[in-house]
Amino acid sequence: MIRTSAYCPARGKPLAGILVTMAAAGLVTLVLSNPVRSQDATTSDALSRSVEELRTSVGTWNAVTEFLYDDGSVARSVEGTYEFQWVVPDRVVSGTSSIPELEQVSAVLLYINEQEEIIEMVSVGSDGVLWTMTGALGGNVRTSQEYDTGNGPGQLRFTRYNVSADAFESRMEYTDDGGATWKAGNHQVFRRAPDPTTGGNP
Repeated sequence: MIRTSAYCPARGKPLAGILVTMAAAGLVTLVLSNPVRSQDATTSDALSRSVEELRTSVGTWNAVTEFLYDDGSVARSVEGTYEFQWVVPDRVVSGTSSIPELEQVSAVLLYINEQEEIIEMVSVGSDGVLWTMTGALGGNVRTSQEYDTGNGPGQLRFTRYNVSADAFESRMEYTDDGGATWKAGNHQVFRRAPDPTTGGNP
């Protein structure tokens, strides 16, 4: 559950750094699979998924980030590390992301807002710009706040998939026309770093 570096190959520069942490299944699936369940039960399931996401995020991760051209081909590939720890058990995780090749270090927070039924993450780097990513509790897609592109409202969208206990992938897309079209931004593969106290196993 990790930070992702947003990048726009067409502009040839980073847009921002964003923390990416998603649950394995969506709320819509829960509702459609059992429509007679109460809203409270559905919310409880979604909350459990997001809590498990926070628990899994704690630790150190290695990540390979592929910045993509609009056609999906790879423009550049870099490696980074991400470390997370508890602030409030089962509710708030804090961390640091680092991509040495880009000279990029950021502070991140991942937290659950149970009252609003959302899971949210914020990221801030050396430029002092705070990015907020918001998704439905228990969901697997999160979007950033809008920003001005000159052509229309811009926004980032992240989707997490192929999730296991020690690995997952993330796909970032961006829009610069208010969501009329979405373009490829990057693809990341995260793997839990070996634990030296267990003989190198995750």
